[in-house]
Amino acid sequence: MPAVPPRSGDAIFASIERVNAELFTLTYGAIVRQLLTDLEEVDEVNKQLDQMGYNIGIRLIDEFLAKANISRCVDFKETADVIAKVGFKMFLGISASVTNWDADGTTCSIVLEDNPLVDFVELPDTCQGLYYCNVLSGVIRGALEMVSMKTEVTWVRDMLRGDDAYELQVKLLKQVPEEYPYKDDE
Repeated sequence: MPAVPPRSGDAIFASIERVNAELFTLTYGAIVRQLLTDLEEVDEVNKQLDQMGYNIGIRLIDEFLAKANISRCVDFKETADVIAKVGFKMFLGISASVTNWDADGTTCSIVLEDNPLVDFVELPDTCQGLYYCNVLSGVIRGALEMVSMKTEVTWVRDMLRGDDAYELQVKLLKQVPEEYPYKDDE
């Protein structure tokens, strides 16, 4: 049986069931607003959004791998490219590009061309330290951890803070060797 070719982010996005974009955006906004009310400290909200994203990412990777039909990525560069071109398109319907690689090939930037999470959003002066879309950095971190890559994901630029783009920096901290629950040779 011939191998099934990998599916593009556009093809996957077109074939999966979606929720109304405005409902999704407004629901996310309500979650962030409630966190701001409950936690009061912007730094704590940033941590909570990252943790929520991490928890989503460790579950989302299973759906991604099942539906994207991609083979194991050769290196971190290919992994970042798959996240940008397939992952963001598959789950958010947006395109992203990978830029600013360091010499070691362990740090890059993912620049989002659009960000549906920020429709209808303006940050008040009291929330200038808020990384409103910090859930995305947690999703990437959680998903990559499930495929044996320990990473650090941070926001570099955010249009809600007056920058010209949405840019995440993804840094590979450690490639964790896969561990199997049993030894085959015993």
